[in-house]
Amino acid sequence: MRLPGGCSPKCVITIFSRRVLRSYVPVQGRWRCNVAAFMPEAAGFDGVSTRTALQDYSVSNSESFWAAVARQRLSWIKPFTTVQDCDLSQGRIKWFEGGKLNVSVNCLDRHVHTCPERVALIWERDEPGSEVKITYRSVGLDYVYVCLSSFVILSMSLISFHSHLLEMTCRLGNMLRRYGVQKGDCVTIYMPPCPLAVASMLACARIGAAHNVVFAGFSAEALAERIRDAKSSTVITVNQGVRGGKIIKLKKTVDKAVENCPSVQQVFVAARTDNPVTMTPKDFALEEEMMKEDVVCEPAVMDSEDVLFLLYTSGSTGKPKGLVHTQAGYLLYAALTHRYVFNYHDGDVFGCVADIGWITGHSYSVYGPLANGATTVLFESTPIYPNPGRYWEVVQRLKINQFYGAPTAIRLLLKYGDEWVQKYDRSTLKTLGSVGEPINTEAWEWYHRVVGDRRIPVVDTWWQTETGGICITPRPSEPDAEIVPGMAMRPFFGIKPVLMDSEGKVLTSNNTSGALCIAQPWPGMARTIHNNHQRFIETYCQPHPGYFFTGDGAYRSKEGYYQITGRLDDVINVSGHRIGTAEIEDVVNLCSAVAESAVIGYAHDIKGEGVYAFVVLKKEVNTQSADLSKQLNDTVSMKIAKYACPDYIQFVKRLPKTRSGKIMRRVLRKVVERDLNGLGDLSTLDDPAAVQEIIQGHLELCGDEQP
Repeated sequence: MRLPGGCSPKCVITIFSRRVLRSYVPVQGRWRCNVAAFMPEAAGFDGVSTRTALQDYSVSNSESFWAAVARQRLSWIKPFTTVQDCDLSQGRIKWFEGGKLNVSVNCLDRHVHTCPERVALIWERDEPGSEVKITYRSVGLDYVYVCLSSFVILSMSLISFHSHLLEMTCRLGNMLRRYGVQKGDCVTIYMPPCPLAVASMLACARIGAAHNVVFAGFSAEALAERIRDAKSSTVITVNQGVRGGKIIKLKKTVDKAVENCPSVQQVFVAARTDNPVTMTPKDFALEEEMMKEDVVCEPAVMDSEDVLFLLYTSGSTGKPKGLVHTQAGYLLYAALTHRYVFNYHDGDVFGCVADIGWITGHSYSVYGPLANGATTVLFESTPIYPNPGRYWEVVQRLKINQFYGAPTAIRLLLKYGDEWVQKYDRSTLKTLGSVGEPINTEAWEWYHRVVGDRRIPVVDTWWQTETGGICITPRPSEPDAEIVPGMAMRPFFGIKPVLMDSEGKVLTSNNTSGALCIAQPWPGMARTIHNNHQRFIETYCQPHPGYFFTGDGAYRSKEGYYQITGRLDDVINVSGHRIGTAEIEDVVNLCSAVAESAVIGYAHDIKGEGVYAFVVLKKEVNTQSADLSKQLNDTVSMKIAKYACPDYIQFVKRLPKTRSGKIMRRVLRKVVERDLNGLGDLSTLDDPAAVQEIIQGHLELCGDEQP
């Protein structure tokens, strides 16, 4: 017997029911949520009667907890035989070995059999009011009309390939196989948030290929570097992007990138607009090629630890690192955090407005929601297009229940006033989330008071590309547990955070700060850096042997709550986008007029952190500062992305260095922060007078206005 979408009966063994009854029982004189109704697996955990006890159990009985959750919430082709085989000191991380499954089956096929008419994706296009709804199985008539006006449709028969997400995925999977993409290959995807981007990700998962989604704001050189490192033979893109009412020539960027990528054999181009683009012999119209394929695509049988995707993130060195996430552990963790952090229930509309090119889009626009059979929103536009009420108009129109956005956007919208929020009905909202960077108290209070009408919990979530999913967050917790503004607060199930002092010793007391580490492995964490496991070990495992080093600092309050204080390494978080200072410096130093440079981050009211560059010019250079600043910013924009461009460029005669030649970025930060009392002992510098010159130059550049 065959099942729809090419899935045989053996592929769908365990289908977890997500219907959770709200049941409360008195515990120790207080009414608490019945923990087994909250998480059914807890019924098998001895001595667990509260959510706090469930958290404790998940850490102290990690294998038992994750085994029970994995058996219940994933559909296995073959059950796993080993829960975990991990040694953080060696960088060995393996979960659910012996198990076999297919991620696309878990995200699509099993829901087609239980809720085929449920909407899987709502594509909130850049054009206001023109959303596209796609069900797991079928499509509404309104979508047909949108397709006719939004894509290059060659004939009425082409509409059929848009019929539902499973069919789109299967056609794409068959197309990739026909063009030689095999299990274990890596496909690069350079697309804005749209249904075909999601289908491309799931098609790769279906046939056993890894995907490498690159943020569609990266330059041609940044894209090429990621294509080469992933050794991709196939790229999927669109003719043009549309954002904030502007056309973005994405195909042109891909053309330029592919010129320097000899491994690329074919580029599939979807039509987001009806504007024609130049097609090379390597280019193929994606919709046309999909229509040649069958709607049945046999899912590959994947081991739990096979690679699911690569995602490149910036580190403290100039070269981005391709973090590797694998099949079962990542999917389970994304699904569990999506369900419990945001209090998701069947029928809710989940609105994560992150781009799919970042880990937030992977985990909470695609894999987490789809694994839970949810309706998830893909947001293509900006928070202020066509006006600052865009987010809240979308909440009203789509009846969004959970909204997940970045502090950068919240701070931006705060400045436009309350009226843009209050103009729209937000009564459907149940949870507000914050992601990408620590949220300041003022923005948190506005988010809670104005957007949430003081009735909705705000969950400030801390996690990273490396962690795969949310690790520290106020929820889940006891129903009446407090939420402190601007704090991530509590570890998620299975997460055991610790703080380390400067000597590598665990800090056991509260009301203290240190380097944030995680004391034991969890299923969602990255397994390695692509083609460089030694770098993975050196970055995450060696700084504090036996612990996972996050690179972030944190404060633990007297109550035991965690607050993230920022990066400990040379990484800047600009509008939620991590970028290594070395990566920007490498580009700045390419300019023939530049001798050397030093880049630091500084506090920015809107972006969280801004970029401040100190640049030393070669002696023979006689160029106007304004012209050179523009040239440097244009170069950074071209080689990395616009968000990486320095907000301030200060030309200096020399940089503060130790006698061994190390640039003292700590001193530069203090200058920009105007904390001259915090400069410390400068006697160890090779030339202490350089600092006074830099202070004077900074005041001349910025005046009375502190960056």
